[in-house]
Amino acid sequence: MSDRNNSVLGNITGKEIYQKIYQNIQQVMKGQSVAIRNLLAAFASGGHILLEDYPGTGKTTLAKALASSIDAKFKRIQFTPDLLPSDIIGISIFDQSDRSFRFHEGPIFANIVLVDEINRASPRTQSALLEAMAESQVSVDGQVRKLPDLFFVIATQNPVGSHGTYPLPEAQMDRFALQSSLGYVSAEDEVQILSDRIQSNSLKEIKPCVSLTEVVLLKKQVEQIRISDTMKRYLVDLVNATRSADGVQLGGSPRGSLALMKVAQALALFDGYEFVTPDHIQELAVSAIAHRLVMEPQARFSGQTATGVVEEILTTIPVPA
Repeated sequence: MSDRNNSVLGNITGKEIYQKIYQNIQQVMKGQSVAIRNLLAAFASGGHILLEDYPGTGKTTLAKALASSIDAKFKRIQFTPDLLPSDIIGISIFDQSDRSFRFHEGPIFANIVLVDEINRASPRTQSALLEAMAESQVSVDGQVRKLPDLFFVIATQNPVGSHGTYPLPEAQMDRFALQSSLGYVSAEDEVQILSDRIQSNSLKEIKPCVSLTEVVLLKKQVEQIRISDTMKRYLVDLVNATRSADGVQLGGSPRGSLALMKVAQALALFDGYEFVTPDHIQELAVSAIAHRLVMEPQARFSGQTATGVVEEILTTIPVPA
């Protein structure tokens, strides 16, 4: 970061930037402190997040609240069965004035991209996100086009209503640092939501509270959080245990270990620590690992879940002192 940027930001810390975004989002998302923390952990660590929950629980609102809190370019893509890859990436159109093709960027060329109901589009269209999410670039007409330095995908899907949906393949699921849910809020928080919406839409009242420069600083400070070899071995042991767990056909990947390490670093920064602790790893282990597992058919029929497998592993792997 340049000296000029440092002078503009002063002595602001990554934790302070996190708190500003968190409090801004909380104006809209009542009773969803865990979901906000998970979302910001994925965001600050440079990963992407899949929000899976029932309709009406606030998935889209949460994504829009984050986008509104940051002075950055935001795009929403509503996935439908007739959506084409070119609708996401962009397309080259022939310009008759100079008799040449000009590339028109698609909505993927944004800082924060909300992919609503990702499982409603065809596998061909879903795969258009793979390169973008993995390498922050897209290939069009034989040319590689870089995406913005800040590129964050928030995808949503509903766990019910499978008619007309296309389940995400394992390779796609593995691109998400976290899979999280929101759940229903308490009755008191729901009453507060109703009160807030009587006269106005609180989401429209949210204003940017941090700049792109501050977001870059936040991500740089996350990278500087120390993680000891002991902590690295602990999280690798957690992921490795999924590969031999009963009922698991495909265990967690090394990409899962890397994602868990990075989101744990983000949590440590949020909490004001300079290093990762076992609590940070345990807090997001299920969200970082479970969605990467493929359960054996017999295990699924007997009611065994990937979440249950990771939760059991957390109780069996010794915690470093």
